[in-house]
Amino acid sequence: MITPQSAEQWRADGQFVVWKGHQIFVRTGGEDTAPPLLLLHGFPTSSLDWLPMWAELTARYRVVAFDFLGFGFSDKPKRHHYDLQEQTDIAAYLAETFLGQDFHLLVHDCGVSPGQELLARHGEGGLAHRVLSCAFLNPAQHRARPIQKLLTGPFGWLFVHLMNRERFGKSFSEVFGKDTQPGAAELEAYWAVICTNGGNKLQHKLLHYIADRRTHGPRWQAQLTSPPCPIALINGTQDPVSGGHLVDAVAALNPEVPAWRLDHLGHYPQTEGAADVLAAYAEFRDGF
Repeated sequence: MITPQSAEQWRADGQFVVWKGHQIFVRTGGEDTAPPLLLLHGFPTSSLDWLPMWAELTARYRVVAFDFLGFGFSDKPKRHHYDLQEQTDIAAYLAETFLGQDFHLLVHDCGVSPGQELLARHGEGGLAHRVLSCAFLNPAQHRARPIQKLLTGPFGWLFVHLMNRERFGKSFSEVFGKDTQPGAAELEAYWAVICTNGGNKLQHKLLHYIADRRTHGPRWQAQLTSPPCPIALINGTQDPVSGGHLVDAVAALNPEVPAWRLDHLGHYPQTEGAADVLAAYAEFRDGF
């Protein structure tokens, strides 16, 4: 379970790396000789999402997780244009810095788009090392929630000032499964991390990824139809954002993509049902 105390410990066990003058929070774990794995988190949360799976992942893999710029414990510059190409540059830099070899990807929500960009760069010869596989958890090619529509609208800058712990908790809980709702302690931890360095006032800027997906959609969609490495979908189908309908959409694009439907989970399967996600991911990795 994610709690305020575990969030504090997560930060204490990590480190900060400077990227173009910005402090990026990074967690690493696992044996140096284990298969390398890069984790990419989603919106509006952080690398803390991987905590429920961390012990099992680091027992099998050499793992790197980090907070995108503007998220979690990383720097959150106020006058900054956030875009997914830059976030991908950060991911590529950290993969090279901490892994330095061909690596696997496990990505969630809006982190799926930098994952697809890494796959595209791999196919174009634009990465120092190859992507060996990529598993997608509930991609954010989605039905926007009301709060996201408000934040991306012309008054998004104003709406963020009205957001508080209670409003966040209500909206955030709606994307979880009906039997896997986050408790009060989890919501407190999530909100506290989002608010670190004033991040709660930047949510409208971070949602620019929705426009980025429209711009780069065809290029990124090609990574599903003609992937350069094995890919898979692990999906909590109760998710109203990218649930069972997303699995169906991917199957229509490429019926060869293996998919694990976790019908009792929602948008955050790695926290709602870590054991189920780990089992699905192990089955995927054992299949090639």
